Amino acid sequence: MDDFLKRKGELYCEDMPISKLVKIHGTPLYIYSRNTILSHYNKIKNAFAELNPLICYSVKANSNLTILRLLAEQGTGLDIVSQGELERGLAVKVPTRCMVYAGVGKTEKEIIAALRAGILMFNVESEPEARLINRVAQKMKTCAQVAFRINPDVDAKTHKYITTGKKENKFGLTIPLAMDLFRSTRRLKHIKPIGVHMHIGSQITSATPYLQAIRRMSKMIAELRREDFDIEYFNLGGGLGIIYNEERPQTANEFAQAVAPLIRPLKCKLILEPGRFIVGNAGILVTEVQYVKRGHLKSFAIVDAGMNDLIRPSLYGAFHQILPVISKRGGKTVLTDVVGPICESGDFLGKDRHLPNLESGDLLAVRSAGAYGMVMASNYNSRPRPAEVLVAGSKAKLIRKREIMAEVLAPELAMLKN
Repeated sequence: MDDFLKRKGELYCEDMPISKLVKIHGTPLYIYSRNTILSHYNKIKNAFAELNPLICYSVKANSNLTILRLLAEQGTGLDIVSQGELERGLAVKVPTRCMVYAGVGKTEKEIIAALRAGILMFNVESEPEARLINRVAQKMKTCAQVAFRINPDVDAKTHKYITTGKKENKFGLTIPLAMDLFRSTRRLKHIKPIGVHMHIGSQITSATPYLQAIRRMSKMIAELRREDFDIEYFNLGGGLGIIYNEERPQTANEFAQAVAPLIRPLKCKLILEPGRFIVGNAGILVTEVQYVKRGHLKSFAIVDAGMNDLIRPSLYGAFHQILPVISKRGGKTVLTDVVGPICESGDFLGKDRHLPNLESGDLLAVRSAGAYGMVMASNYNSRPRPAEVLVAGSKAKLIRKREIMAEVLAPELAMLKN
């Protein structure tokens, strides 16, 4: 699953003791395993090898430049959703013809930047967006390649905040509306539809909703071709689930074996957009216990990482395994809430956990924090954001320095001088 293992009671990342990294870099601290990232990327690549897909890593999952460069060196493309993510891709020299641009709210400025960069295509979410892209491309005297994002009205059986393929969701177009939009593009001379795109949700553990969606998409592609549309690309999106607790997600091989028989007959170039699957289990957040409050029903371990550092538990009620970096011998476990320093009742990393009798100074590792962790961190309560470290074997590299208060205050202090 990953390269975070206990050795003689101490947690390691690959061949590096976590406690050693904390002594150097402090806490809170995000730590990533290079080997886990590459291993999970290659699982997807090898599972779909016969279809030779364009794998576009989903930058929103973890956008650290060093991680993006590591994946770029393996030949990955990028799934981007903002001009900022475009700039990150350019910074690590991902070929722009391997970038697809998604998102429901693309601005004119963002569309101009993407067209100038020469991205492969936009994943278009609505008719107004298609018309704006057409107008911008006309002004720039170019033609924008697009795929239309289809909402196949499939229940992905995941958390309501991360399901995206049902008709009540804000994403994509229903199949009838998409068919009408395809037909209207014959009057839009500066966009060229070359594919269809779907993304039905995140943290999906079964192939069943994908199969249902692909069957609906297949009928649509057949109809489009009967109407002389050249559908070159089929973008399956991402969403493959990982293990956070007791999930039993499909493997990459199982997923590929399930969907490939439906994709082959489409005779389209396949695009995949994995994110969480590659980086989710490749990272942990390490935090230090500051205080322990003993209650009548349970204890509260108050740590130095909060919802501003890892918001998933507060936002989704998401479960992350939490374990001591150094195991304690003997003694009973104590029912414990692991909570942060933020002034919110929702500021917790884990509730009702059976943990050893913790003390101030103990280190805890919050597992499966490589996706939607640091990338969603904020300065709430004017707290600087954590540092990030990438481990390769017995070596570690700081890949984002810890923020300091001067950096947090700088944009506002400059205004005081006016």
